[in-house]
Amino acid sequence: MGYKIYLVEDEENLNDILKSYLEREGFEVTAFLMGESARSSIDRKPDLWILDIMLPDIDGFQLLKEIKEKDKDIPVIFISARDKDIDRIIGLEMGSDDYLAKPFMPRELVIRVQKLLKRVYQGVKGREDLGIDGYTVDLNKRIVRLGEEEIPMTSKEFDLLVLLINKKGGALTRDQILTGLWGEDYFGSDRVVDDLVRRLRKKMPELKVETIYGYGYRLSG
Repeated sequence: MGYKIYLVEDEENLNDILKSYLEREGFEVTAFLMGESARSSIDRKPDLWILDIMLPDIDGFQLLKEIKEKDKDIPVIFISARDKDIDRIIGLEMGSDDYLAKPFMPRELVIRVQKLLKRVYQGVKGREDLGIDGYTVDLNKRIVRLGEEEIPMTSKEFDLLVLLINKKGGALTRDQILTGLWGEDYFGSDRVVDDLVRRLRKKMPELKVETIYGYGYRLSG
């Protein structure tokens, strides 16, 4: 599948290099040098945004906010040359799905893009719509319903649900969930997993998510 990627990077040379690397992998890339031109294209809804924080005309965080307000499920990778710890935390809190600190190898970005797209759009292979514990999960539209009622889900809550479904009957450690949802270089407390599970249980009380104390979680089969 030729995924559509919107790349926002004001360094023209880096923009050209990243666009070239991504297009070699079969992606359809639209590149922007300015935030305002990217902002005018938000309604077109690509499959993925790659977004530099430091832009000359608009703050990257503001652009992220507007992207997520339009469609909270569109994945976003942040890139930045600023204080990586602060930017990473703020970006994740605002809904970004991954983060790369400059300088980085273009090939690393390609790998992260491939993994993120696979996780978001190919969570359960060969199925688009499935039932689980009385709920209907639409994998294409990333929607969960109970009867005719749609249950509002954040991107990470839906990703956790798909992760549990893929491993149904098997146990997942907190570290496996962290890696699956935030990537291998995530730092911080694994309590973020417990909080995410708590939110999922509250929204889907009939979902049979078991706690394995001192280990992780399991969706019972």
